[in-house]
Amino acid sequence: MTLGQLQARSVSARPLHGTVVDVMDAAGPQVWYDMTVEVALSVMAAARAEHLVVCDEDARYVGLVTRARLTAVQDSSGYTDRLRLGDITDGSGPFIPPLATREEAEDTVPFGRLGLVPVVDEHGSALGILALSR
Repeated sequence: MTLGQLQARSVSARPLHGTVVDVMDAAGPQVWYDMTVEVALSVMAAARAEHLVVCDEDARYVGLVTRARLTAVQDSSGYTDRLRLGDITDGSGPFIPPLATREEAEDTVPFGRLGLVPVVDEHGSALGILALSR
């Protein structure tokens, strides 16, 4: 899998209604789940990204990792240089279908959870990221 980024959208030009596709940001760099934590941090630094979309060998979304999460894992006592993104990504977090409204998206996410939520299509591909702030 090669790294790639979708075109970013302007935050100030977002409509107040419609689907999450209208208000989502680019997914950001997409990487394989077997990448090591150290390499992932290097990719983030090179891409100047704060998160990575983690995909399986079929390019399906399996999770999202942030720089803060990777740094915390790297600083933990159980860290080894063989630790892979798949070892720290559970894929059980919420994701949102592209045709959902923003209101439906906010209802999908557990109450009080703020931050980045992936927008994933019916084939498992990450299309973008929705930043929720309540």
